[in-house]
Amino acid sequence: MRAVGFYNFGEPSVLQMLDLPEVHASFGQVRVRVHASTINPTDTYLRKGARADSMRDISAPHVPGMDIAGVVDEIGANTKTDLVIGDQVMAMVVPNSSHGGYRESIALSVNSVVKIPRNTTLIEAATLPMNALTARQSLDQLGLKPGQTLAVTGAAGCYGGYVVQLAKAQGLRVFADAASHDEELVRSLGADVVVPRGDDIASNIRNVLPSGVDGLADGSFQNEKALGAVRDGGGFASVRGWSSQEREISFYKISVRNYDGRADLLDQLRLQVENGFITLRVAQTYTPDQAADAHRRLEAKGTRGRLVISWSS
Repeated sequence: MRAVGFYNFGEPSVLQMLDLPEVHASFGQVRVRVHASTINPTDTYLRKGARADSMRDISAPHVPGMDIAGVVDEIGANTKTDLVIGDQVMAMVVPNSSHGGYRESIALSVNSVVKIPRNTTLIEAATLPMNALTARQSLDQLGLKPGQTLAVTGAAGCYGGYVVQLAKAQGLRVFADAASHDEELVRSLGADVVVPRGDDIASNIRNVLPSGVDGLADGSFQNEKALGAVRDGGGFASVRGWSSQEREISFYKISVRNYDGRADLLDQLRLQVENGFITLRVAQTYTPDQAADAHRRLEAKGTRGRLVISWSS
């Protein structure tokens, strides 16, 4: 079975084609013949060795990838599920050694797998699970109510875009940052107020809302530069775990791995795609042997939408 992975941490060039043993679905699992694997920033951090200390006892090769979409082709014996052979599905994957999304076949718990949204392709559906679940977790942690205000940094990115759209779907007033060339995109996602992207994001938001926002989802790691936008007693959600002791603000460390196996939440996101609340954005597709090129493009920054490995080509 083909996969893309690496034996040693490093630059994109360490990525290589691998030949791995075929996997089978055991009790409580389905096997998915993967058609699409999305490339995310977390994959590049893994490849570069950002989690090397915690991976010392994990055997190589390492296969990245937290998003997949494909077709169910095997169901574990005595497994109870509404899924059937041939269903087009999507899932979030938590990588462990060679168990990552950059492979053409994977066995996953039925609690992680849901059907793809109607009227979408497998390529499109593969961009939803991890980023949208991260956005969902951010909003769940912040716990804002309809009518309250939320700021989003990195709103033109995949995570940030999903936060904007999910926040609007739950009745929040959304402030977002954007470079001039991304302003139209961010407004189209539903942001009520768009301020210029940059180090002065806090003052730009306070100029519009002097009292400050009730919560902030920090998708571009602005950290202390964005903190001033949040009112006293507000909330700050960080996907990198940053926090401060300032002004009794509540800090939330967002770890989407805590939503592993939450097919219920992923299925809600599927319905929101079908109902037009969430937009799926694909920037470009790559063949498996072009994975290093895709990593280089993502690390060059500025990609709008997601890069996806297609195993069907």
